[in-house]
Amino acid sequence: MTAPIPRDIPDLPALPGMPALLPSLVPATAVVPRVRRPLAAVYRLLVALAATTAVTIDLLLGSPVRILSHFTIQSSILLALVMVFSARRAWSARHPLPSVLTGAALLYVTTTGLVYHLLLANQASPFPLTGAAATPTGWHAITNQVLHTLIPLAALLDWLLLTPPGRLHLRQATTWLLYPLAYLVFSLTRGELIPPGTPGRYLYPFLDVDLHGYRSVLGNALLLGLSFFALAVLLVALDHARPNIVRHHTKTGFRLQPPVG
Repeated sequence: MTAPIPRDIPDLPALPGMPALLPSLVPATAVVPRVRRPLAAVYRLLVALAATTAVTIDLLLGSPVRILSHFTIQSSILLALVMVFSARRAWSARHPLPSVLTGAALLYVTTTGLVYHLLLANQASPFPLTGAAATPTGWHAITNQVLHTLIPLAALLDWLLLTPPGRLHLRQATTWLLYPLAYLVFSLTRGELIPPGTPGRYLYPFLDVDLHGYRSVLGNALLLGLSFFALAVLLVALDHARPNIVRHHTKTGFRLQPPVG
């Protein structure tokens, strides 16, 4: 006869010195093999070089303080910095920059191109540029096209062709509006500190208090702010709707064979 199996089996005591197993806190993305992207790195370095060269030429040909006060120059400098650091991470197979930063740079240079071509360079708009700013010549004509046309298009191509989709988020759109709001305050404060009648007191016609008054300028700023936000929402929507062109195929070291028979 066999002895009956006891209903309650006491737990075995823990072995001294054996640590308890803890759940792993390592995310799944940490074990995915990283892939170097030399093509993206070279492209981004070229874009950064083009933006830096155009900004440097403008600084050498004009007043550095005045040149650096333009939204175009500031957004181009931000994009150049983002492109340099993004190129370094793509070359060394590191994780990309936060999307809140790359999305902001993309939004600002895209807005720069749209505002220039739709409002400033369009003689049919209510706020066209006048004088020498409307018809730049020499090096100014080259840098003008680079900063207002080439750089925005290059940033859009990098986003569409070299950046995985679905990284931008709607909650980031409000954060992206902080810089345009700060620039509005800066531009109006700068105009108040410059004596009336000074040429270039206000850098953009739609922010010219001498011509339109504060009420109209603030109305223009509100419309531009809404346009900023609408463009940000559009970029986020397109980012989640566009196909994934950036695909990485990694080898696992073995290959599954079809079943035999």
